[in-house]
Amino acid sequence: MREQLGPPLRAAAFAAFITGLVLLFLNPPSLAGVGDLVALLAGALAIILVTAWLTVTLIGREMPEPEFRRLEDRSEELAELPAPDEPPSEFDELVRQALDDLPQEFQDVLATTPVVISSRGREHGAYGHYMGGTIAREIYPDRIVIYQDTLERDFGHDHELLRAQVERTVRHELAHHLGWSEGGVRGLGL
Repeated sequence: MREQLGPPLRAAAFAAFITGLVLLFLNPPSLAGVGDLVALLAGALAIILVTAWLTVTLIGREMPEPEFRRLEDRSEELAELPAPDEPPSEFDELVRQALDDLPQEFQDVLATTPVVISSRGREHGAYGHYMGGTIAREIYPDRIVIYQDTLERDFGHDHELLRAQVERTVRHELAHHLGWSEGGVRGLGL
């Protein structure tokens, strides 16, 4: 029920807010009476509530707990496996180089944060994924996942372009680890 009524109610509330703002600016209260004071306070309250709602919306939603636990369990299983007998792939080296190129302060931050390469990027529609509670809120164990399949699919035709996108993805997920939201990370150009 909430999924059906949510979007139309949000659209109606947003339209009412915009209409109220336009009316407030076209016919500003003169503060000559109680009615004008109430109108001014109602407008201020509406601006505060919409700003708060917009802030929460831009921050985004956290990953559902069962999905997070599944990924965490799988990461723990993989971490317990012995090191592979085969040498690192070209893609592994690209990720390693991107990590080595980070300033020392950021390498220190990542010293206890596993960086995992996965081929499940299509499932998530992403190049990378940060899982954890950020460095500021240690709620969950931290993980950075770099998705080889989607990166190679979109950038594998040009080695330099792939290298640059792997580096950008590593930095993007590191910024999430440091506490930046998706909007904030994109604002950094990542």
